[in-house]
Amino acid sequence: MIKQGYAPHPVGGSGDVDPQTWLMSLGEAAESGLLEGVQAIGVSAQQHGLLALDAGGVLVRPASMGNDKRAQSAAADLTEALGGRTAWAQAVGAVPTASQPVAKLRWLARNEPESAHRVAELMQPHDWLVWQLLGRPMRRTTDRGTASSSGYWSAASGSWRPDLVQLALGHQVRLPEVIGPADAAGHTPEGLLISAGTGETMAAAFGLGVGIGDAVISLGASGSVFSVHHEALADPTGTILSYADATGMHLPVVHTLNAVRTLRGTAELLSTDLEGLSALAMKSTPGSYGLVFLPYLEGERTPHLPHTAGTLTGLRRESMKPEHLARAAFEGMLCGLADALDVLRGRGVQVRRVFLLGPAADLQAVRAIAPALLGAQIVVPQPADYAALGAARQAAWALGVSHGTQSPHEPPRWPAAASQVFEPGEDLPVGQSVRQQYVAVREQTHPGAFEPGVFEPGAQEAMGHEAIGEYGAM
Repeated sequence: MIKQGYAPHPVGGSGDVDPQTWLMSLGEAAESGLLEGVQAIGVSAQQHGLLALDAGGVLVRPASMGNDKRAQSAAADLTEALGGRTAWAQAVGAVPTASQPVAKLRWLARNEPESAHRVAELMQPHDWLVWQLLGRPMRRTTDRGTASSSGYWSAASGSWRPDLVQLALGHQVRLPEVIGPADAAGHTPEGLLISAGTGETMAAAFGLGVGIGDAVISLGASGSVFSVHHEALADPTGTILSYADATGMHLPVVHTLNAVRTLRGTAELLSTDLEGLSALAMKSTPGSYGLVFLPYLEGERTPHLPHTAGTLTGLRRESMKPEHLARAAFEGMLCGLADALDVLRGRGVQVRRVFLLGPAADLQAVRAIAPALLGAQIVVPQPADYAALGAARQAAWALGVSHGTQSPHEPPRWPAAASQVFEPGEDLPVGQSVRQQYVAVREQTHPGAFEPGVFEPGAQEAMGHEAIGEYGAM
């Protein structure tokens, strides 16, 4: 039986949030007997938030959340301070960004020095919530997933980098104990087991049942592509963020800056909405009558082109119709995400099926174009709070281990997400031709944007045929 409870809480439009509101929302969501019969609780929360505490465990300022962009210049300063992107990628598997706690520490040291001087301990949102639920014990814990998104923990070595905290903040602090995926953080005063917890991305992957051979593409305004892998991927360019997952494995992530914002911009240009854009695109044909849209409307992160703009090529009299521009927008968005997916494929990550998440995954044009363009079986799960389901699965795992009924090395079986499945089928060669057309235009417009060899002729076709082989059950 699944019971659900919901309550809103501030999302931190300015970047700062009072975390006490999270506890109030938690209490509101758990009203009406939601926790009756519950024996264990798992917590998932936004990774990238920063809670800075003094020596007495009191917050020195409100929590700074992941959407806080104030630390952009601080992130750039930190990158240079350690010796550049490669140095950071080798140290912790990620180059600092404004969202990461390590950049927020540098911002704090420069902009609120009195508060920075008082900082004696660091947590992220899920760490703090677990600590509160446990009654604020002396022991502070986190998990590999949340730790790996901090900017001062290495997924490759499995250890904190206090020297990077020193570099950012100017002094050493206390950091949580990183416990295993099936470990318990402790028990509440009422006797409920609290599992390790994790970040929302890691929890969502766990809730979906993502495993080896699977990739997940999240279609937001920007896009992200991640997969489960058996080892940390050291990427000297910093394109791959080397995170840890919620099962003891690794979660390489590649971000793009332009996903659904590409569709929305095109829809506005054509005086329609996303559904209308999708309907228009379905009136066109693969390749959009020669139109190719490089969707770098906000610059781009993959490939690393921060100061570029979007490009539309192939304009001819016969291609200058709304339906062809609409299709070019969908093909451009999906080709940009295919670029990100191929960064992982190029590092040995198997991709046999791709989960598409986000409301845009329901658009007919996305479902029709994605399988052949991405060269894989496409799975569109039914909308659900997969991060919450992943946290629940983790709680069940820790509870089973504590009772001796579950292996600490094998998570419990979990119901598969209700999904729709779309195969490349006979459209695969056509999709790969569209992909090659896009790559040719990208290379002509931005030569050398990717390392040579990643997009050699025939590589995409080989990837596509490998992608539709056998796949394991979720």
